[in-house]
Amino acid sequence: MEKEKKRANKPKYNMAQNVWFMIKTAWQCKEKKNVFLGLAFVASTVGLNVVNLYASPAVVGALEQHASMAELVKTILLISALIMVLTSACQYIEGNLIFGRITQRLALIGQINRKAATTSYPNLENEKFKELQTKASESCSSNVSATEAIWETLTTILTNVLGLIIYAGLMTTAQPVLIVVILITSVVSYLISNRLNEYEYRHRDEETEIGQHISYLDGRARSVEAAKDIRIFGLRPWLESLYDKSLEAHTAFHRKAEGVYIWAGIVDLVLTFARNAIAYAYLLKLVLYNGMSVAEFLLLFGAVGGFAQWVTGVLGGFNKLHRQSLDISSLREYLEYEEPFLFGKGRHIAAEPDKMYEIRMENVSFRYPGADKDALTNINLTLHPGEKLAVVGLNGAGKTTLVKLLCGFLDPTEGRVLLDGTDIRVYNRADYYTMFSAVFQDLSVLAASIAVNVAQTFNSLDMERVKECIDKAGLRKKIESLPDQYETFLNHEVYDDAILLSGGETQRLLLARALYKDAPFIMLDEPTAALDPIAEADIYSKYNEMTRGRSSVYISHRLASTRFCDRIIMIGNSSIIEEGTHEELLARGGEYAKLYEVQSRYYKEGADEDGEE
Repeated sequence: MEKEKKRANKPKYNMAQNVWFMIKTAWQCKEKKNVFLGLAFVASTVGLNVVNLYASPAVVGALEQHASMAELVKTILLISALIMVLTSACQYIEGNLIFGRITQRLALIGQINRKAATTSYPNLENEKFKELQTKASESCSSNVSATEAIWETLTTILTNVLGLIIYAGLMTTAQPVLIVVILITSVVSYLISNRLNEYEYRHRDEETEIGQHISYLDGRARSVEAAKDIRIFGLRPWLESLYDKSLEAHTAFHRKAEGVYIWAGIVDLVLTFARNAIAYAYLLKLVLYNGMSVAEFLLLFGAVGGFAQWVTGVLGGFNKLHRQSLDISSLREYLEYEEPFLFGKGRHIAAEPDKMYEIRMENVSFRYPGADKDALTNINLTLHPGEKLAVVGLNGAGKTTLVKLLCGFLDPTEGRVLLDGTDIRVYNRADYYTMFSAVFQDLSVLAASIAVNVAQTFNSLDMERVKECIDKAGLRKKIESLPDQYETFLNHEVYDDAILLSGGETQRLLLARALYKDAPFIMLDEPTAALDPIAEADIYSKYNEMTRGRSSVYISHRLASTRFCDRIIMIGNSSIIEEGTHEELLARGGEYAKLYEVQSRYYKEGADEDGEE
């Protein structure tokens, strides 16, 4: 079982594959400089280190050889010039590296958003997909996230590898025994220190959980929605006590982590001291008894410290690259997540303005992943061209699932959904969506003007048509009373001068949006839930006009609102239990009639009570 779990958590791509992915992405988004500037930075950095290494020994060597003042000055000026040029090159390149890296990261964010906006609808309800989506977003969330920071890691690794080779060559020709000493002390120091320094990383789930508690409580305390409850029920002391408790846990976690890091520092200090002491003693012996010059001593002693840094730099770089590779692997798995629907490879279909279409559900059953029973079972239903169909039933009966199946958001577990006799699974699903206009229960208003929210575009916006649809939805008087009218912005999170529409006004706006699209099918899922009875009656009176020439499906809990439809189906026990017109279903005396009687009695009792008052 443990082996299977590890196999399941194993990343799909290794470090080399993920590095190549980032290089290819740089080419695709025209940021080749991420590669070439990185290589230039590596060369400049290593060159600067080598020059600094030879600087003091070169001057001391010239003095030992009793060079003239002119030669000494020439040597110093040459070294200073090299240092100045290489330092300037490093700073210039480093200052320009960030721009291409940010551009590439933003391009990847664009791919993440595109995947989220276009992926097959079932993926949005899939836990694995949502987990990968979160990880993908985290990999691109900031300058220190994997998709940007990996370039710095790669340049660090290349710098350290190149420096390691140069220094190893220098020390091998002189004193190879020093390489063994440095490797042993450096590797041991790195392994111990790295193990201790990874305390927070190994316990990141614990830290994340504490952080989530703090973030949640902070959000609740600031929430406008929770403000009334906090005051009415006196929740402030309770929230404060929970917040203090979370802060104590946060402080305790980091206090423990800091204690571990102190030990990591002590270990590194002791081993560094031991390495330098051994190297210093060994080189001093060579000076005193083997005739090594002071210049050679300075060169090799400087190389000892530099070589140790290159070794730990390589080890640390690959360790960091491994972590970043895991994040990039999650990003790639998200972007390449399997699509159950056909898109580019599906058959093309285009909605014809004057054509009437038929949709048929043939022996359709659907079960949500992980559910123990079907949401819908063996549904046979035809939506005839131009027909107005009402779907009613109790909460959880499967009404919204039915609409999702008709719209192609879900595919049946069994059976078929046919458009004019053709299984919709063969079509490009994005093309199929153009056949529908819809108003769903979840309100989706964009941070844009009212006109743009209706037209869903900034380009080729037909203002006369916008006004016509707003009028049909019963919102014209409200909109034209505003100072900026149709150019009024929505969403305070983006625009300071935005307005806030009521729930009913927002539903009318979304209805206008559905009318503007002018698709062959209109799907209305509780479109009047936030409207008062008078406003609802106004929508009903215009329903025939709004849906003329198109087929429509109307979901409602209020049975009185279905009488204007050509046909009504009632869903119960995951299947269609009754079907007919409003009058036919009342005359039949079944479940529809019973539910209608309960609802009508409620309204009558409410009216009587209002009359008595």
